[in-house]
Amino acid sequence: MTSLRRRSFNAGLTCTALGMIGLNGAAQAQPAGKPEFRLIKPERTPDVDKGKIEVIEFFWYGCPHCNALEPSIREWLKRQPADVAFRKVHVPFREEKHQQLYYALDSLGKTAELNDKVFHAIHVERLGLDSNKQIIEWAAKQGIDAKLMEQTLESFGVKTKMKKATNLATEHGVDGVPALTVHGRFYTAPSMAGSNGAALRLVDQFIDQVRKGGK
Repeated sequence: MTSLRRRSFNAGLTCTALGMIGLNGAAQAQPAGKPEFRLIKPERTPDVDKGKIEVIEFFWYGCPHCNALEPSIREWLKRQPADVAFRKVHVPFREEKHQQLYYALDSLGKTAELNDKVFHAIHVERLGLDSNKQIIEWAAKQGIDAKLMEQTLESFGVKTKMKKATNLATEHGVDGVPALTVHGRFYTAPSMAGSNGAALRLVDQFIDQVRKGGK
């Protein structure tokens, strides 16, 4: 895996590092001796309401393993009680356009509606969505005004969200995607735990530990 040095993942190396996960989202057995999780201590405490437990999924639209994790994340979210605050953080790669797309949709309040469609466009329809032109054309087909999308992509608000997301990934020590953190204390990933399901079960354990006041 590669680090977020210079605020940029190496796309090819990072996804190759997670290559143990198959196209169906399943994974091979965990290599002997490999840790299932690690403890972290970001510079900032979780930015959540008092009494909430923060879970972050760090992801990249272009990552096939993030795409494979999405159905499991949706099912997992259905089981979560009100004290769990989940959010997605899109990390930057060398092209950074996917991150820009995500935070433009976020600014327009469209991520819940269009998140799955972005994954489908990239991984099934094989659209790059890696230029403003492609993004604006695609967004227009989803009912978003082309001029509005163009302005939003280049807005100060989107650039600020991108910077914050990149800094957050750096602080959490994200070195590959998908990755999951719990309340700024625990870090795991399907590539560490051995499968998507195993990673989410660990997340449940960490949530319970935080809820009980454990470290």
